[in-house]
Amino acid sequence: MELKSQITDEFRLTEDQKKGLKKLGLETINDLLFYFPARYSDLSKIKEIKNLEPGEFASVYGKILTIEIRKAFRKKIPMAEGIIEDASGQIKVIWFNQAFIGKILHKGEIVKLTGKVTAGKKGIYLANPEYEKINEIPIFTDSLFSNGGQPVSDLHYPIYSETHGITSKWLFHAMEKIFRSGIIDTINDYVPEEITKRYGLPNLRTALFWIHMPKREEDAMVARKRFAFEEVFFIQLERGHDRYEYDKNKSFMIEIDKKELGNFLSLFPFNPTLAQEKAIEEIINDLNKKRPMSRLLEGDVGSGKTLVAAMAAYATVSNRPENKDFGNLQVAYMAPTEILANQHFESFIQYFKHLPINIGLITGSGCKKFPSKINPNGFTDISRTQLLKWVAGGEIPILFGTHALIQKTVKFKNLALVIIDEQHRFGVNQRMKLAHKTGFAPHFLSMTATPIPRTLALTIYGDLDLTLLDEMPAGRKQVITEIVPPDKRQETYEKIRAELMTGRQAYIICPRIEEPDPEKERVLQVKSVTAEAKRLKEEVFSEYEIEIIHSKMTKDKKEKVMKEFYAGKINILVATSVVEVGVNVPNATIIIIEGAERFGLAQLHQLRGRVIRSTYQTYCYVFTESKSAKSIERLKALQTAKNGFELSELDLMLRGAGELGGGKQWGISDLGMEAIKNIKMVEAARAEAQAIINHDPELLNYPDLKAMVKNKVGEFHFE
Repeated sequence: MELKSQITDEFRLTEDQKKGLKKLGLETINDLLFYFPARYSDLSKIKEIKNLEPGEFASVYGKILTIEIRKAFRKKIPMAEGIIEDASGQIKVIWFNQAFIGKILHKGEIVKLTGKVTAGKKGIYLANPEYEKINEIPIFTDSLFSNGGQPVSDLHYPIYSETHGITSKWLFHAMEKIFRSGIIDTINDYVPEEITKRYGLPNLRTALFWIHMPKREEDAMVARKRFAFEEVFFIQLERGHDRYEYDKNKSFMIEIDKKELGNFLSLFPFNPTLAQEKAIEEIINDLNKKRPMSRLLEGDVGSGKTLVAAMAAYATVSNRPENKDFGNLQVAYMAPTEILANQHFESFIQYFKHLPINIGLITGSGCKKFPSKINPNGFTDISRTQLLKWVAGGEIPILFGTHALIQKTVKFKNLALVIIDEQHRFGVNQRMKLAHKTGFAPHFLSMTATPIPRTLALTIYGDLDLTLLDEMPAGRKQVITEIVPPDKRQETYEKIRAELMTGRQAYIICPRIEEPDPEKERVLQVKSVTAEAKRLKEEVFSEYEIEIIHSKMTKDKKEKVMKEFYAGKINILVATSVVEVGVNVPNATIIIIEGAERFGLAQLHQLRGRVIRSTYQTYCYVFTESKSAKSIERLKALQTAKNGFELSELDLMLRGAGELGGGKQWGISDLGMEAIKNIKMVEAARAEAQAIINHDPELLNYPDLKAMVKNKVGEFHFE
């Protein structure tokens, strides 16, 4: 057996097992070794049914006597209900809102159930337990878990993410075979020994053994810590190398006249916050260096990122190209949606209308230019060909757009600054594309209103300098946020009606676009945009104009709806979280969020930010059907947290790392997300990676580490 051996050559497999391994992405012995358990089950805590007590969280093994799908008597909630039996007795099991389980589990099957023991009117029952089909009750008395053939008192066995044909039990025995083969002794540790020793982490061989075959819970935790550290370490190495490569480029050194900059700032109808002043200063300092700026500007919705971007743009276009006494350096401003690109284009017209600066807009729907010969105070539609010609000739210094900006057909003459709005991972490859358009690497400013925990930002944006806007402009009122249980719904509608009567508008956010098929398995019973809009029109707000918007609508239809909402022709907009980014309607002062427990705190905060667009008093009504104390605790944080950054940190702690939506979004495993909870671990991994990049940027002295990072991190750019 070798690490690169195919699993199919070393194990007898059924067709189901072969398909299951393929589905899990497991092909080689090495793949198996690095397929880590999701959690561990403690056999010493498994209880007999007769010993279960209300309120405890327990695991039981038993045989299914009955199982059926039905609806709850009063609330008509679809559910699966059954009875299981062990040698000591029987207990009822109920899966609320999970009727599909009644089709998955069958009478006569043996299962392991882990869940909360709940007291009901007719006795105790297990509520919504996790389930696992098994052939027999596992007792590991003769394995690597055991001690001299006797069961270990604090025995832990691994639970892996499973699929049809591949169970935790199969994986456990496969790991036993691999470890007994002695192959683990041939593995070299790719993380330098001085690093693992410095932080008290086990070497690779020990960590692999402990993560799959722990005799004690502490062993499993230490092994997980080692692999969590290395995942962040790998990302930091990749990001550090990205920064090293980008910094090698020549950039435009932008001269700043601070007096002129101050005059431009004085034209705005408000004073900047201290946070904005600090951000402007950091960016101006970066622009005045020979190496290209790489900076992330992170700030809550409404914290004034656009003003900072306008100042950076003004400083840039006020400069002439090198060795020229005419023309301007150019700015490209990329937004995630056409709606947002249009909004920024129109905002900048107001900022720059007193200056002889042409501003362009390019999107899939067409092109615009300001000023217009016909209307010097307004813009005009122009052909794509004409716009591209003017951009290539340097006659349009500021160009807005969506991803159309980085297409091959868009050529700049002197692109000196790129501003990216809400592009969470606009990678170094895309930046290099822009650099290659002109031969110079433009300065790069990324902006986000997504509240990101500091540890996550330090990891994901390791190649960017961080600037926080943690202060709101004066005059903005705090959003009044209320958590609304089902029995307060009608009362809340009346509060909303009173606000609508004054001429204000409302958003209503639903988790789903359309009603689900009730026959489908794993259906979430949550409100949909289409059904809720119809219900509200028929039963609640019949006197008001109600419209819907969601991601499946065409761009033209979405644009039309948003324009009508902005113009006040629509009173209530029922939407999915598509309005989370880039919608600015100052007259909208109310937002209802249905099924709020389904959203992360950071996302709820961003949705709430849709109504922080004016000096009116604004309201956020958080509608929830959940009775879970944990869910209510999370939602209450919306009322108490001072800002999005605080909320994002709280969300990371209150939700498990695997529950944090960021895991998939950022390409980090659940194990890596565990590391993200630990600021010391992230800072240590960052410091170690930076030290290596500083003295050996191509990892020439670390061939094993270089190979592993290339393998683990998808967009690695070492040559």
